[in-house]
Amino acid sequence: MKDLFSVEGKVAVITGAAGVLGGSLARHFVAQGAKVAALVHRPEQVEEVLSVLGKENLAFACNVMDIPSVEKISKEIVETWGRVDILINVAGGNVPGATIMPDQNFYDMKQEDWNKVLDLNLNGTIFPSQVFSRIFAEQKEGCILNISSMAAYDALSRVAGYGAAKSGVSNFTKWMAAEMAIKYGEKIRVNALAPGFFIGKQNRAALLNPDGSLTDRSVKVMAKTPMRRFGDITELNGAAQFLCSDAASFVTGVVLPVDGGFSSFSGI
Repeated sequence: MKDLFSVEGKVAVITGAAGVLGGSLARHFVAQGAKVAALVHRPEQVEEVLSVLGKENLAFACNVMDIPSVEKISKEIVETWGRVDILINVAGGNVPGATIMPDQNFYDMKQEDWNKVLDLNLNGTIFPSQVFSRIFAEQKEGCILNISSMAAYDALSRVAGYGAAKSGVSNFTKWMAAEMAIKYGEKIRVNALAPGFFIGKQNRAALLNPDGSLTDRSVKVMAKTPMRRFGDITELNGAAQFLCSDAASFVTGVVLPVDGGFSSFSGI
């Protein structure tokens, strides 16, 4: 009997594949037998990523907001492997100038940084989806997985721009799920993960003091997380594989929290 959760032999394109989350997902999908095309931001990251994933996979330096560049890469992937089955949009992140710290106010925000964080997270998801969904429309099947955030569930302090962008990702996920299924067939699915709090390069200083103790912000996070811990980045892999596998064949338009209960707990 075929394993419903299997992604073996699938062609998976993963943006932001040089980052902590994208890298973890890329390694996991390779370990599960998928063929991975890793999209990274800087040319020097190409060989670094391939040295980890294996030369039988592909890696490309790509600005995900440059549609002609993404289109060129999509054609190379199809020429190499004949199809694309999965697109995972991980590229994203926060921009300091769009963050409002406690000693700042809304009027300190830099407009150019606000535009950057919306571009990177929202358009950086929409533009690759537009390119690769065209392939799915022709194939009549395919799967897109986006990355939302707890900042799309609650208006978290500080991260004004990032929260607005990730709210857009969640809404776009639901919109595109309906668009693709109605116009191009039930086998094209679009879902998202909403990670809770994980320690990464960008947020380490906000969540941990130099001695490893919790910051004031982390104390508040733990109080609203029933599991009372941060997630391990690998704990996103199973949920991602499920949503990209045949086990989720009737699941589309879902934003799935992987958050230790943060989004379901009021804290009181």
